[in-house]
This record gives sequence, C-alpha cells and structure tokens, in this order.
Amino acid sequence: MMPLYFIPQAPASNESAPLSKVRSSSRTIGKALQLKSWVFWLASLLCTAAVMYWGLIASDRYVSEAHVIIQQIDSPAGKGLDISSMIGMSGGSTRADQMFLRDHLLSVDMLAKIDSQLGLREHFSDRRYDMLSRLWSQDISQEWFHSYYLRRIGVALDENAGVLIVRAEAFTPEKAHEITSLLVEEGERYMNQMAHRLAQEQVAFIEKQVEQTSERVIKARQAVLTFQNERNLVSPQGTAEALFAIISQLEGQLITLNTQRDALLGYQQAQSPAVVDLDLQVAAVKKQIAREQARLTSSQRQTLNRIVEEYQRLEMNAEFAREMYKAGLTALEKQRVEAGRMLKMVSVLQHPTHPQYPLEPRRTYNTTVFILSTLLLAGILTLLKVIVRDHRD
Repeated sequence: MMPLYFIPQAPASNESAPLSKVRSSSRTIGKALQLKSWVFWLASLLCTAAVMYWGLIASDRYVSEAHVIIQQIDSPAGKGLDISSMIGMSGGSTRADQMFLRDHLLSVDMLAKIDSQLGLREHFSDRRYDMLSRLWSQDISQEWFHSYYLRRIGVALDENAGVLIVRAEAFTPEKAHEITSLLVEEGERYMNQMAHRLAQEQVAFIEKQVEQTSERVIKARQAVLTFQNERNLVSPQGTAEALFAIISQLEGQLITLNTQRDALLGYQQAQSPAVVDLDLQVAAVKKQIAREQARLTSSQRQTLNRIVEEYQRLEMNAEFAREMYKAGLTALEKQRVEAGRMLKMVSVLQHPTHPQYPLEPRRTYNTTVFILSTLLLAGILTLLKVIVRDHRD
C-alpha cells in the first residue's frame, strides 16, 4: 500500500494580493501610455508647425553691417599717424562717446528720422511678408513700433577693439543697406553736432566774460579821465613828483643861503646890509617851501596828496581791469584752438555691406532648437504627470 502525502493548499488571500498589484500596475501603465500619447501628439503637432513655418512660411530678412570708430581730432598737425588711435585704443575715442552714439542710434528720435526718410512703417508692415516677422499694422503705436525697431536694428560695442558694430535687418537687401548707411551718416552728424555745441558753449561763455571785462576796462578808464578833467590835472602823480623836486631845490637853496650867512657873520655884523639881504632871501625861501609842502600835507580836502592817492586807486583799478581783459583774450584764443581739437569724427572701418543672401531667420538652427526643446519639455511633462498620478493611486 502506497503512502499518502499531504499537500498543503495556499490560502485564498495570498492568491488575491499579487493579482491586485498586477491590475494596479496595468492601470498605471495604461494611464501613462494614454498621457504620453496625448503629450507627444501635441509635441509632434508643434514640431510640424515649426518645420512648416521656418521651412515654408517665414520671410527672408537681409542683414547689412557696418563697423565704425570715434576719433577725437586732438593731435598736432605735424604728428604722424598713430594706428592705435585709429582703432580706438588711445584717448581719441572713449567708451562714453561710443555709448552716447549707440543710445542715439537706438533712440525714438532716430527711429522717427529714418521712418520719415526711408518709410520703415510701409516696409515692415508690407503684407507680402509673414505676420510673425512683419508689423501687424502700419498704424501701430510709437511704443510698439520702437520695440519692433529694436528687434531689427542692432548696435553692439566690441570692447577689445573699440569698434561699434551697426547692424540692420530688412526684407530686401536694398532697404537693409539704406538703413545701415543712414544710421552711419546720422551718427557722424550727431557726434560732430554734439562736439560743436559743446565747444561753442565754452567759447561763448569765455566771450561773455571777455565782453564784461571789456566794459569794466572802459568804465575804469572813463573814471580816470573824469577825475583828471575835474582836477585839471593830466597826471597828479607827475605833479606831486614835480612839487617834490621843487621843494628839494628850494631846500638846497636854503642850505646855500644859510651857509653864506654864516660865512658873512664871521667878519660882519648881523645888521650889515649883506647879512640882512641874506636873511630876507632865507625867509622868502622858507616861506616858499612851507607853501609847497602845504599843497602836499595840508589837511584840506583838495590837497595834492589826497588827489594823488585817489588817482592811484583809480589807475590801479583801470590797470587791473586791463590785465583781466588781456588774460580773457588769451583764454578765448586758447579755447578756440581747443575747440577745434575737441571735434570728434566718426571713421568707417567697414562701409555698409550689400547683402546678397538672407542671414535671417536661421531656419535650420531655429527648427532644430525648437524641436529639441519641445521634445524635452514633453518628456519632462509626461514624467511629472506619471509621478503625480502614481502617488494619487
């Protein structure tokens, strides 16, 4: 008789657990596949639209480019040509001037000037070109038009070479060349106008100062002439010097007379006619000396010393005004020379090019970048949705 073996049966609950896990995983995978198909279907649609737009619809844009530098005319006439100054590596061209020029070329004023001369609104709103590249309407506001202008015009500074790169895009090569040429011409005119205005303002200021100093000289000289006419003296200083000479001469005569009198008293009496005559002469000379000294030292208002002092003060003011006038004339001439040396010149290293091939839009590059970015975004979105739904379940 064969032995009987007992084979245990697995509980029913153990069989249902793996089945539930498999069913849950199947539902998650199904939802993921459903979401994945929807996301990648949308991504495929976007990629197809991008290929059709950049491959068939996008309008060609031609690019014209010019390279310019800013030079300052500050070298003497006999100085040789310096290559470093030509490429903007010396003080002849500063970064500040280049940034001023860049801001002006990108300004609303420049946009209005180019639009009035070249008709930018008509060109960029032409309905022959695609809607994403052109202006939607010719009557667009100035702010939106300027924003569009900044996307089509570029002015970049090469820090290493000190060169300003002017770049313009247009739907035709002729229009791109015209825009770039006008930008270069207007930039040169603007820099010269700004330099002339600054120089003229400085010269005008010094001219005004010289004019005021000239009026001051005229008034000072007029005051001197009026004083001379009122006192009937051409030169009070000369008159005073003449009086001093007269007094010195009289004092010399007095000394001589006193010497003669002392000699006579050695052998004659004081009452002798000769001694009395000398006494009369001495008295007359002393009286004349006192009279001449009174003209210089008297306390009366119209004395000569006061007249000389006032005359010297007026003459000193006139001389000071004259020296100031001479210094002003020297400064004016120097500033006029400096004004000529401060002029700035925009030199063109590369004239505006005549484009023959449309560089924009970069169809292959834009399409490739858009497709890769769209697929990457779709993958990330799918992964995030799967993770979120898995946690919910």
